[in-house]
Amino acid sequence: MGDSLITMVAIFLAAILMFIFPLISISERTDDVSELSIQTATTEFVDKVRTTGKLTLQDYDKYISTITSTGNSFDVDIEIQILDENPGVKTTQAEMTKIGENLYYHFYTSQVEEMLNNNATVRLKEGDRISVTAKNTNQTIAQILKNFFYQIAGNDTYQIAAQHAGIVTANGTTIY
Repeated sequence: MGDSLITMVAIFLAAILMFIFPLISISERTDDVSELSIQTATTEFVDKVRTTGKLTLQDYDKYISTITSTGNSFDVDIEIQILDENPGVKTTQAEMTKIGENLYYHFYTSQVEEMLNNNATVRLKEGDRISVTAKNTNQTIAQILKNFFYQIAGNDTYQIAAQHAGIVTANGTTIY
């Protein structure tokens, strides 16, 4: 009886080592590939906005379809900071020293989406800032397996995330 029990435990442990841990490893690699894809798409999206000085509805839709093509759902946060240079306090346009401070007006995801739906383009000027963050909202296979085996709990945990930000380097006509 004792030998049978030890044999059953050994078979169970062997099955875990032969099947479950490789499955966890492969699913983690899949998440790594998805994260790399999301990071690349986010970087390209932000850099295109930075260098052209405009955010178009077409570019935003293309970005969303690119990141969802990984088979995951994402929560995308966009923050645009519009530079208000306070021109009444400057000494002259040609002089590089400015009196006073620059202020930024913040626009967040829902406001940006509303501007895109109304105008189809948000034009930015040099000195404005854009920041984009994408986090997965669904549970991946790796997360499910980790939660099962390691009892990692928490609804706020995410496996795949990407963030990129930058300062706009091209001028455009401002449309809000």
